[in-house]
Amino acid sequence: MKQTKKLRGMVLCGMIAGIYAAVSLAVPALSFGPVQMRIGEALTLMPILFPDSILGVTIGCAITNAIGFMTGSNILGVIDIPVGTIATLLAAILTYRFRNIRLFDLPIVSALMPVVFNAVFIGAELGFLLSDGGFQLAVFIPQAISVGFGELIACFVLGLPLVKALEKTNIGIK
Repeated sequence: MKQTKKLRGMVLCGMIAGIYAAVSLAVPALSFGPVQMRIGEALTLMPILFPDSILGVTIGCAITNAIGFMTGSNILGVIDIPVGTIATLLAAILTYRFRNIRLFDLPIVSALMPVVFNAVFIGAELGFLLSDGGFQLAVFIPQAISVGFGELIACFVLGLPLVKALEKTNIGIK
């Protein structure tokens, strides 16, 4: 029984990573740059239902950022591989942690975690890379707002309905 649960977790992790990367890389114009709305980011809410998906979304993000860098789509460059991946990992952990806090029967606090972490981390990357001579707050703020807005759409317009639909099937954790 223990091996079956471990295998299920590994399969789920791989599926989430693959789906995240596939849907994010399918539309690179939306996935990279100062104005972004990665469709795969809807999956960052899967830790609400499946703790194993924490690793899945993290790996999916790392794969997406690495392929984006190698193909020249990712304007943030090689720095986005660790920074963006760490932002996703931290957001996924807190998404899981806050899964039981509900407003209007929705995990709103959990859904805010990817929005906040990506706005801050990716906004800071852009604030540094798009500025002459280092980080500039005047560049960071509009970039963080832009990234946060795209993340808000992915998490609230796509992710929350996905979570609600999956919850109705009684799969995942409670």
